[in-house]
Amino acid sequence: MTEKLLDNINYNYHLIEERIAEAAAKVGKSREDITFLAATKTVDAEVINYAISLGLRYIGENKVQELLSKYDDYNLQNTSLQFIGHLQSNKVRQIVGKVDLIQSVDSVKLAKEISKQSAKNNICTDVLVEVNIGMEESKSGVLPENLHELLDEIKDFDNISVKGLMTIPPICDSKQKISNFFAKMNNIFIDISSKNIDNISMDILSMGMSADYYEAILSGANMVRIGSSLFGARNYNK
Repeated sequence: MTEKLLDNINYNYHLIEERIAEAAAKVGKSREDITFLAATKTVDAEVINYAISLGLRYIGENKVQELLSKYDDYNLQNTSLQFIGHLQSNKVRQIVGKVDLIQSVDSVKLAKEISKQSAKNNICTDVLVEVNIGMEESKSGVLPENLHELLDEIKDFDNISVKGLMTIPPICDSKQKISNFFAKMNNIFIDISSKNIDNISMDILSMGMSADYYEAILSGANMVRIGSSLFGARNYNK
């Protein structure tokens, strides 16, 4: 790690904290109401640990193999490790028991496997259901019109607990368009919350990334997933 990199991360971290607090205040919330999760794809463990030393308390990995390769090097004493990428059923057993939350459940098959592997470990795994709010064929996530059916099918699985929803909206060319998707997602979140479904708690609405986390908070997000704004541009050739 270079001194310049550390200085940049330090500056970025505190700037993000300020912007989260500002956005939260605009909607009558406090900074503590919003979870700042660092998306750590391609980021070395020592760099992640430096961010943790600044006060970061939530990190999320996108790929199982990368998570496993860094797992022993994370400083997780006071930090929650979560899985935020698309998860294949055949890789579930590799991360159950290692992560505190799986944010990308989008099928009964995946939920069933998480519950099965959690039972083997005598634990209950917290999950979010991923919603494809833009109804894009290229993206994972359950379609909004199928969300209630999915929740109804997985609510009785003994070893998972649904804690909320996650989404990645389409790339938009204006703040207004992205805010419209966030608002639609928040309406779905509120609607499900009002139904009081057994084993389904709407505690977390995870939406918003580096380019749009401010707008996401204004639209109801209480968890934002921020990578490049904290760590700098990604090197996907690593």
